[in-house]
Amino acid sequence: MGRRGVTDAVRGGALLVVGDVITDVVARHRGPLAPGTDTAAAIRTVPGGAGANVACWAARRDGTEVRLLGRVGEDAAAWHERELAACGVRPLLVVDGQAPTGTVICLVDGGAAAERTFLTDSGASLRLGPGDWSDALLDGVARLHLSGYLLFTEPSRALVAVASRAARARGVPVSLDPASRGFLVRLGADRFLSLVEDVDVLLPSRDEACLLTGASDAADAAARLSLRVPLVVAKQGAEGALLARSGEVYARVPAVPAAPRDTTGAGDAFTGAFLAALLAGAGPEQATREGCRAGAQAVEHIGGRPPAPA
Repeated sequence: MGRRGVTDAVRGGALLVVGDVITDVVARHRGPLAPGTDTAAAIRTVPGGAGANVACWAARRDGTEVRLLGRVGEDAAAWHERELAACGVRPLLVVDGQAPTGTVICLVDGGAAAERTFLTDSGASLRLGPGDWSDALLDGVARLHLSGYLLFTEPSRALVAVASRAARARGVPVSLDPASRGFLVRLGADRFLSLVEDVDVLLPSRDEACLLTGASDAADAAARLSLRVPLVVAKQGAEGALLARSGEVYARVPAVPAAPRDTTGAGDAFTGAFLAALLAGAGPEQATREGCRAGAQAVEHIGGRPPAPA
């Protein structure tokens, strides 16, 4: 079966996200960390995970049905189900009796850039495997989105292959966000690219795009990636986003001005809003504009999920 256009989908269908569900412990500190002693910080525990965050931001758009397949430990399963449902996401969580829910310590510099550093214990999230998949999960689904974190362990890599094949057989477009430059370094660019051959839309950050191609320029990197994936949307933070296909960057979308407090989840917000817009019938450029707006909203509050309605 040939690839469908990246905006082709079953109108009125759902978005199925497969990915990580994580407990985030966010510590905002000002100035450098003080080794061997105390550093004052404002600390909060919030629900997170790249896959879960994408689902929540997508569900924020009225009329968008979003489902999430993920794996959590018994310790926090009920809490995560409640938090996802509160965001309008239908949780399809596998409860792992042997591993705890994944936890990420997010160290956020309280300065102007609000840059963050992650300490990650993936826990149950990367134990998601082919046994957790059923082709029936695609019933009524118009798009499948895969978190790139799934490519970093063997069981979840196998799940990606099974889910992608099932989606391809049904003509369901597949998107993927590379998710982590650090893990990409360990996996290797060549291996990553061999694992995403069936993806229709790739949504890397600027650093991820450059790492995957060896290019130093984001536009060049996006153009090169688009020779392998039909549509590449390269997220560039405060510089907006680039769209590339067939070896050329064909659109540049500016960022929406924002006053950053915490950049955790900004890329997830972009991806969720982008995919929801595609589902609603928007073209890639309009969907990218909506992604940029969501990214700006994300950095102005703490945590990777959408802010609660006022």
